[in-house]
Amino acid sequence: MKKLLSALALLSLLGGCATHQSPTGRGQTLLFSPAEMNQLGAASFEEMKKQQKISKDSKVNAYVGCVANRVTAALPDKSQRWEVVVFDSPQVNAFALPGGHIGVYTGLLKVAENQDQLAVVLGHEVAHVLAQHSNEQVSRAQMTGTGLQLANVALGAGGIANRDLYMAALGLGALVGYILPFGREQESEADVMGLELMARAGFDPRAGTVLWQNMAKAGGAQGPELLSTHPSHNTRIRDLARLEQQVMPLYEAARASGVKTCQMTK
Repeated sequence: MKKLLSALALLSLLGGCATHQSPTGRGQTLLFSPAEMNQLGAASFEEMKKQQKISKDSKVNAYVGCVANRVTAALPDKSQRWEVVVFDSPQVNAFALPGGHIGVYTGLLKVAENQDQLAVVLGHEVAHVLAQHSNEQVSRAQMTGTGLQLANVALGAGGIANRDLYMAALGLGALVGYILPFGREQESEADVMGLELMARAGFDPRAGTVLWQNMAKAGGAQGPELLSTHPSHNTRIRDLARLEQQVMPLYEAARASGVKTCQMTK
């Protein structure tokens, strides 16, 4: 009977799903509402803040906050407020979650060597949120049988016991040991959208290829944690080189209008 009820619940949920178009025109199946995804994002972020050591370095926080605030200020939705937290960890990683949450690990700052390279990463991560990639991930997990727990969590009925599952579905799998990575199409989409976003914010898009070359060199053969869910290939770097030239006018226009420089003070 429990199996039957679960199957009926899943069929009911799938019957109500809608097919959407991503910002680049790619088809998406999204089972969850923005409000439900924001709830998932907020719960996951609160859990991350409990699990991870938060940096108290005021200079690091000011620098990361400066870059993140400029990137998010370039988003179409000006009403969304973004919470930015720097985690004190050697991990080379960063993430963004639905509902306006950004996490950056101090280890990333050793690979992203300046404000422009950091903006490449943050633009990419925020683009995942803007394109509703986490909704796709949770929806995919739901449809492939990862568990009805995801729906329960999204509706507020699952409780914190399911945190590993829903954090993984939100793209945080490498951090919790449950890998559910974004797909190649989603990664390419985030590259395109993220580079345009950081250029609109007045960061130099030519930092993109340099940043990913740095990423490829970091951490030995497997690369840093960021690459465990963000695969980097020569094709990706070539594509970024092409994209950089396309968005240069946006960068030049932003610089001409005047933008704040983000620097790590000594």
